[in-house]
Amino acid sequence: MKTVVHPSDSRGLANHGWLKSRHTFSFAGYYNPERVHFGALRVLNDDQVAEGMGFGTHPHDNMEIVSIPLLGDLEHKDSTGRHKIIRQGDVQIMSAGRGISHSEYNHNKDEEVHFLQIWVFPKERDIEPRYEQKTYEAEDRMNKFQTVVSPEGGDALWINQDAYFSMANLDAGTSLNYKVNKPGNGVYLFVLNGELEAAGQTLNSRDAVGVTETDNFDIKAKSYAEVLAIEVPMEF
Repeated sequence: MKTVVHPSDSRGLANHGWLKSRHTFSFAGYYNPERVHFGALRVLNDDQVAEGMGFGTHPHDNMEIVSIPLLGDLEHKDSTGRHKIIRQGDVQIMSAGRGISHSEYNHNKDEEVHFLQIWVFPKERDIEPRYEQKTYEAEDRMNKFQTVVSPEGGDALWINQDAYFSMANLDAGTSLNYKVNKPGNGVYLFVLNGELEAAGQTLNSRDAVGVTETDNFDIKAKSYAEVLAIEVPMEF
């Protein structure tokens, strides 16, 4: 088993006033040659957007884009005419495919929205652009993993890649074993809140560990903790 630890304070920071964005991997004005991607995981941005502000219409292609609101509501519009509100508890996925344009704004005028913006390289290029979102109940991930994105679909959002996103909320002292779904995949474990041990590493809020060359690893919460596991192919 190999691990790479990315402490919270090692991330890139862009502060535009209306937007504070922390970049785990190289993005926009932040470049770190050792932090370009983790396998097929290309972007993990931790964004805070001021009241009523947001990202104007801009294009994407050939990327799987996942948005997870952590606080507040995100307003989405795209070139297909779709207009959706993504709320805390929801997960959204958009396959940019051969090309799509969209905008994202803080839907609220009285509070920030905090959300994760995650990009994964696709398995197949130039597919028909697609969009899906679902609401997931927090109680369904208490002390266990809840898969919210999967190439198998089902209760999870379908992704055009052999990738899996799973979330867990852990009481202090709870232990879990993460089992890798596909041989050769690696897991990027991102701590949303709390303190835990994972794959032999101690992590705090917004710290992360990338785990490769294993089919499972252990996690133990040292306090109440919330985590996101992003499992992706390391070669694609």
